[in-house]
Amino acid sequence: MPSNFSAHFARQYDSHLKHLKLKGLQPKTIDAYARAIRRPGAYFDYRVDDLSEAQLTEYFSDLIGTHSWSAVKLDLYGLKFFTVHVLKKPWAMPHLIKPPKCQRLPDIVTVDEAQRLFSATRVLFCTGRCWALICLGWQIWIAPKSPSGRRLCCLAAWWSGD
Repeated sequence: MPSNFSAHFARQYDSHLKHLKLKGLQPKTIDAYARAIRRPGAYFDYRVDDLSEAQLTEYFSDLIGTHSWSAVKLDLYGLKFFTVHVLKKPWAMPHLIKPPKCQRLPDIVTVDEAQRLFSATRVLFCTGRCWALICLGWQIWIAPKSPSGRRLCCLAAWWSGD
């Protein structure tokens, strides 16, 4: 632990580490939640006992500018853990931050979803849609042009990569 911590913050930080271990969290989670206390500790001059919503809003606004949403969420979860388990206070700011929603392809694509995907594709290998399916392990074959002049695509088989 750095020597520039105040004695009070050092006691709280040690208590935080003990609670993290006693709750059975994984080592990477313990590391992330410990960092989630050191970082705001440094930001607020190691006085994290009674942070207001305005202070936390400012902190997370600054953090979003320099870190990924994953890091911001880990800091939020670590600070929440610290508040509930070390400070023994209820977490009073449940909706402080809300990361942007991103839509991902599911691991298993239904036949209807695959048909919609292929019908929306004009030039099959020039779009990322078929590449996404290939990355998921699907083998895709291009059939010759149909009588209507459209290229068809056949979903051949699931490929396990073995």
